[in-house]
Amino acid sequence: MTATLIPAAGSPAGGRSSSPRVLIAVLAITQTVGYGVVFYAFPVLLTPIARDLGLSTAAVTGALTAAIVAAAAASIPVGRWLDRHGGRTLLTVGSLCAALLVLAWSQVTTAWQLYAVFTLLGLAGATMLYEAAFPVIVAATAPQRRDKALLAVTIVAGFASSIFFPLTGLLLERFGWRTALMILAALLAVVTVPAHFLAVPGRREHRTRLAAAAPGAGVGEALRDKTFWLLAAAFVVHAAAINAVGVLLVTYLRQAGHAATVAATLAGLLGILSVTGRVVLTGLSKRHGMATITAVVFGVQAVGAAALPFLGRSVAGAAACVVAFGLGFGVATIARPALLAARYGTTRYATIAGVMTVPVTLGKAGAPLAAAAVAPNVFVMVSAIACAASALLLLGASRKSTSR
Repeated sequence: MTATLIPAAGSPAGGRSSSPRVLIAVLAITQTVGYGVVFYAFPVLLTPIARDLGLSTAAVTGALTAAIVAAAAASIPVGRWLDRHGGRTLLTVGSLCAALLVLAWSQVTTAWQLYAVFTLLGLAGATMLYEAAFPVIVAATAPQRRDKALLAVTIVAGFASSIFFPLTGLLLERFGWRTALMILAALLAVVTVPAHFLAVPGRREHRTRLAAAAPGAGVGEALRDKTFWLLAAAFVVHAAAINAVGVLLVTYLRQAGHAATVAATLAGLLGILSVTGRVVLTGLSKRHGMATITAVVFGVQAVGAAALPFLGRSVAGAAACVVAFGLGFGVATIARPALLAARYGTTRYATIAGVMTVPVTLGKAGAPLAAAAVAPNVFVMVSAIACAASALLLLGASRKSTSR
């Protein structure tokens, strides 16, 4: 690998987006609303939608899987656009399309309409949620401030479920699911469309920043780098593990003998702990390195998952295991963009990240289905092994990086 694997030296601010701080604040809000409306409203509305359309919950849930797969398919084209043109047009148009599609979701009457809307909603989500917002942050912030910028956005957006679960439930009770979606579509449009248009850097500013940044690796060069594939394997395996546990944890705890409220409360710790894990990761990574600390957190997750079959029948034991696993629940969200930007620079960051996003997203989509097909203890132990493997892969990537 050549000398292009050098972190970007930073990018000047300027143009219509007044400062990186304003950009970070805006994206924190738009990502919270975006995820809240596009994804977190779905579980609340699942049952009434299935009942009204005469479908099973599994059939309706499949629409969300279609959205995730569509988002994965869009990752590389979205990355190329962001590298060439910046994010203003893409995030603005994507937000408008997402709002219109949520409105269309409120009008579906058949399964094929639901699946069509969600496939398009997955494409729109790829243009205005994390995978599009993170390249904007990476390009707009200096390397020494990048981790904190990513942390700020993900901490705020981490509360999307805490805000939109009860909000959607309230709207559902008062107006029904169709009107609830109309209100959420209006909220999404009013908050995200003008915010992205006014705060996200446009093409001219994006190109100015790229011109001022240190040369980075090209896409082909990154793909020839063994470290890229070590990182990709680590994050794909880890994404599959945490998504399987996230989806099936309540079911597992119920089968372990816990009451529904206890199981739901313990599983609810994952969201809170994901914020804690991100803060710990960002704080310790400056001293010990992002890859090393992420590997340690993944290792702690492996211990928590492996202990669950032995300790999970008691509330205290289950809580301890969930805490250990939950600390790593959100760290990959920060670690992946930070590691890619640090190694490959910012000039082609979005495309490089998009290439890695495809298998990561597909792993997220398929893992719960595979886990549901095996015995509960088997899926938990496989998840533990996956987290341990991810930790070892990250340590291997870290050694290759430091040996050059």
